Amino acid sequence: MTTYELTSKCRDDDDDDDSSKTISATRKKLGFSQIKSTKNPISEQFSNNVANLASSSTFLVIDESEKLGKFQQYLSANSLNGSAGTSASPSSLVTCLCGNGKCNWFRHYRMYKTILAILLLLVLLPLFAHRNLLNSDNDEPQLDMHHARPLLDAYEDFSSMRASDLKMRIEELLRIKSTVSVELRELEARRQKLQSDIGQYNQKIEELKQELMREQTELERLKISVEQAQVAQREAVQRNTPDLALPRTLFPNSLPRKMPPASMQTAISCEMHNCFDHSRCSLTSGFPVYLYDPDVYNVLKTGYDIDGFMRTTIKQTLGYNAHFVRDPKQACIYLVLVGEALLENDATKNNRYSALEEDQKERVSARALTDKYETVDMAKLYRLPFWGGDGRNHVLLNFARRNLNSRSTNALFGQNTMRAILVQSAFELSQFRPNYDLIVPPILGPPGGDVWQECTSMVPARRTYLLSFQGELRPLDSSQQSAEPLDDFILDHLLEMVRGATQDKFLLQFKCIPATEQMDENAAADWALCGTDSSRKAVLKDSTFALILPPLERRISSTLMLARLYEALRSGAIPVILGADEVRLPYIETIDWRKLTLLLPKARITELHFLLRAIQDSDLLLMRRQGRLVWERYLSSVQATVDTIIASLRDRLGVPPRPVSPVIAQSVFNSTFIPLKSDPPVGMENEPEESLGPIEPPYSSPAYRRNYTILRIQSKEAWNDWVDPFYMYPQLPFDPILPSEAKFLGSHMGFRPIGKGSGGAGKEFSEALGGNHPREQFTIVILTYEREQVLMDSLGRLYGLPYLHKVVVVWNSPKPPLDDLRWPDIGVPVAVVRAPRNSLNNRFLPFDVVETEAVLSVDDDAHLRHDEILFGFRVWREHRDRVVGFPGRFHAWDLNTNHNWNYNSNYSCELSMVLTGAAFIHKYYMYLYTYHLPQAIRDKVDEYMNCEDIAMNFLVSHITRKPPVKVTSRWTFRCPGCPVSLSEDDTHFQERHKCINFFTQVRIVFGYTPLLNTQYRADSILFKTRIPHDKQKCFKYI
Repeated sequence: MTTYELTSKCRDDDDDDDSSKTISATRKKLGFSQIKSTKNPISEQFSNNVANLASSSTFLVIDESEKLGKFQQYLSANSLNGSAGTSASPSSLVTCLCGNGKCNWFRHYRMYKTILAILLLLVLLPLFAHRNLLNSDNDEPQLDMHHARPLLDAYEDFSSMRASDLKMRIEELLRIKSTVSVELRELEARRQKLQSDIGQYNQKIEELKQELMREQTELERLKISVEQAQVAQREAVQRNTPDLALPRTLFPNSLPRKMPPASMQTAISCEMHNCFDHSRCSLTSGFPVYLYDPDVYNVLKTGYDIDGFMRTTIKQTLGYNAHFVRDPKQACIYLVLVGEALLENDATKNNRYSALEEDQKERVSARALTDKYETVDMAKLYRLPFWGGDGRNHVLLNFARRNLNSRSTNALFGQNTMRAILVQSAFELSQFRPNYDLIVPPILGPPGGDVWQECTSMVPARRTYLLSFQGELRPLDSSQQSAEPLDDFILDHLLEMVRGATQDKFLLQFKCIPATEQMDENAAADWALCGTDSSRKAVLKDSTFALILPPLERRISSTLMLARLYEALRSGAIPVILGADEVRLPYIETIDWRKLTLLLPKARITELHFLLRAIQDSDLLLMRRQGRLVWERYLSSVQATVDTIIASLRDRLGVPPRPVSPVIAQSVFNSTFIPLKSDPPVGMENEPEESLGPIEPPYSSPAYRRNYTILRIQSKEAWNDWVDPFYMYPQLPFDPILPSEAKFLGSHMGFRPIGKGSGGAGKEFSEALGGNHPREQFTIVILTYEREQVLMDSLGRLYGLPYLHKVVVVWNSPKPPLDDLRWPDIGVPVAVVRAPRNSLNNRFLPFDVVETEAVLSVDDDAHLRHDEILFGFRVWREHRDRVVGFPGRFHAWDLNTNHNWNYNSNYSCELSMVLTGAAFIHKYYMYLYTYHLPQAIRDKVDEYMNCEDIAMNFLVSHITRKPPVKVTSRWTFRCPGCPVSLSEDDTHFQERHKCINFFTQVRIVFGYTPLLNTQYRADSILFKTRIPHDKQKCFKYI
């Protein structure tokens, strides 16, 4: 940096002190510390201004360019702010700086010229700069009116203008401003409109994109549907085993021909192949059964008559049986009631088994016949109109009810019954014909109906007494005493068990105390019952096991032995049959007694205690449960006994049972009314934009395909696991599954493997059902009550749902739907069924319009997405015997009372129920719920208008001993805008507590709590799995 210095010898002696100080300070700040000024107004003003300028910009040393710039600014300001008549010329400025002519101009000529040039430049440069700025502002276009700042004109431009010109200029500027403001508003309006149009067009583009995706999805779905239709067409062409229609029922339509009588030797050797006429029992006949009216055809001897209770109830219960016919020409078998035979004075009484001991003494003293126990008049028997000479296809029913220890229970012993089948409780070893005669328990129960009131709880597994027995051996004379040393040893060892040092309690009484029964003169040697029915029941309720000893006198079965078996199963005491290898049990051809009894030879008496202790609690409860099932279904009542006899004979012949009767659906509309339809609700809800499966025409599940094989292949399961051999169902959830390769080698009909067998990810998965079963569809059953709009919305959401066969709406309201109600056209039939009455049990009625195995039971306000429904359907196809659904619940133990269950809907990692407000079930369970579930449960549902879903979960878990299957993360459903449902009421929740406790705490309906816990839910396989970009997941959101 160079220093610019000016030196001068000029002095101004007349300057006063203040001005001198100011000027001196100013000169110093400007770098002219050696320049002196003269005292005049202009120079003084100049000096003051310079001082002010210096005070605002403090500097001591200034470079040359900065000094020139400050001088130019000062001179320009001085020329603009000068007063009138006062001008500052360069010479005066020089004079001001140098003094009053005291400078030596010649001496400093070079300096003078330099200063003069500098001053000239300082004056001219601002003028030129100002002019150039004005020209540049006028030439440059205003690109941005909002951000450009107009430059102010030079001060002298306004100072030289008149007031009128300034006003005009201001008005012009205001007019320009107004015009610009209008233009700005117009541009802003246009901008906003363009932005609105752009937003609308963007929205339209998105809508078109979504529509394109929907159309593409629909196109893919149609392509898949076409492919599936082509596959079905090829299968129809290639089918080499066409479906068989229901064959025509074949009846003999004639009475049995007269045949020569059969000899006693022939009768003893009778079996089904040589004594039964199969020609009267065609496989398609349905096994018709005819009963000789006991009031018309009495085959007993004079002085005897059929027990009045027995005669009435047999006729009544047989009339309820599906196999009963009144035309003897159509009959396959003929039933003849020959017992229980009583004296005519006793036959008019209707004493129950519990009152047997009270009137026994009177009846014994009144018996005066010499033939002791032969009560049947064989001549009358042979003269029956359809006997046919040899009694073929006749079944003689000799039931016992009152005289359990009388020899009349085997009234046909020693008689020639020819080719007739004998059905009774007591048989001699030489009399019984295996696989021909039938052993049945005595008739000890009511005529029919629910019998759970007579049962006891199954838990706890171990009761007070480990083993109990109450009885007394009562022979007629000493010659009939047992002469076998083994029998005496057995009794001695049993008594040692009672006296032994053990913590187990035994109740073994071999003498009746007190003696409550008078010995009948016709009584057979057997272990008589002690006490009354109620006293024995009280003991058996507290017994884990009940000992049953075999009859004496080489009998394979006795009425008293079977009565003990009946009472033990009724009370939940597991029967221990000692000497089981010497006896025959009821329905031995079909019932697997090993599942519910301990069958031991007498030689195992010394190991009996050890064996009883070795059985675990789980096995105890399993045997107790099986015993109760067998007792309820086959032994408990007259109806159960008659049905079991007919089913056993029919099963022996291989004739399928009668088909179960569905509930005939009655439409809520009359035959002439056509309900209004609305357009398909496209876009009603935002469903996932993915192809979920083909849209197929309705395809009903094949029905009654295993009529002639199920009781041959799975007879054991039907009698012992399902405990229902009485009816034939359209389908069963227990049908067998083919091996994997069978779908490709000979048995491919109906199967739709993923990727034609090669597998695949989401795309291939959506094109076929896959799995282990042939193709099928499902039916949706909706229960509704006066919520039309909610129902219409729910129906509309089902539009385009793949694999949907039909929708059945159960109209629970007594009021019909409105005539102007528009029903959505969802592409499948919608059947609106009138309910018999307002009952939640109607949800599970097996209507004939339900033609598929899979049934999706939903509430009218349940909102399920299509992918959720289809995923649930696919999961159900792998768990056909279970409840598969969405909202899960569980039963929780009440820790306060320690003996109750509570219904719980809280979030939990363990559940035991899936609500049927959104769940898949097999139609088979709808039949069981309607026809086999105890009436008390359905009555409780009607009482509370609640708990039908709990009852269904109880039923399925009771049959399968499996928990339900929950799918997806759904825990509950929300229905915005729906009326308040019953489930939101606290009373509704409290009633569900009571329902569970009614089913379980009392423990007499099912006998135990069948619900089982599960700790997992089902999600699709590729859920939350990272896959390549070229692959799709099974479901986008599941």
